[in-house]
Amino acid sequence: MIDAAFLGVASALWLGILTSISPCPLATNIAAVSFIGKQFTSAPRVALSGIFYVLGRMLAYLGLGMALVASLLSAPQLSVFLQKYMNRILGPVLILVGMVLLELLRFNLAGGGVGERMRERAGKGGVWGAGLLGFLFALSFCPVSAALFFGSLIPLSVKDGSRVLYPLMYGAGTGLPVIVIAMMIAFGAKSIGALFRKLTRVELWARRITGAIFIAVGVYYSLVYIFEIL
Repeated sequence: MIDAAFLGVASALWLGILTSISPCPLATNIAAVSFIGKQFTSAPRVALSGIFYVLGRMLAYLGLGMALVASLLSAPQLSVFLQKYMNRILGPVLILVGMVLLELLRFNLAGGGVGERMRERAGKGGVWGAGLLGFLFALSFCPVSAALFFGSLIPLSVKDGSRVLYPLMYGAGTGLPVIVIAMMIAFGAKSIGALFRKLTRVELWARRITGAIFIAVGVYYSLVYIFEIL
């Protein structure tokens, strides 16, 4: 049980990290933290605003994850269905998510986005505005982040009955790279472009490896729980 719980927490954290270093969320986070940094003159205030930005993202993922998992588990008939067939559903879902991560399957996601006026209003709201900006940006899903959150984290949370811990760890994972970026901006680092290029290369291989693992696990789950071969 301890090993299974640790694996679930580590998986949720890794999904969050992978989401944060994906090109679309990473570019959004750098732009948002850079914009917030321009509103302050002192490094501590910039660092604090970055932390509040991360907390806003964590709150958004936690709230959305709790609502989705709780609603899925609270409906008696649906809860019984998921408990009975979740392992069967998980196989094809993991295969599809793995295909998205490997770019074998593409889809367009019309993100809600955050308008320029909203960004400026939040940016002028101090550290609390930074938290609001993080909350709003977290809800602007890209295809990869949507696949990781809705296609991986939510099924994992439902399977293990984790309404709080997994979404919280996912949110924390999305915040780790952002805190590094915020600290670099706060203390005048000049190598944000180089960091972006390095993280992009890391993300590419991390996404490919994760996608391959997802497909392999999905095939295994399908063989065991759908076709009952193994």
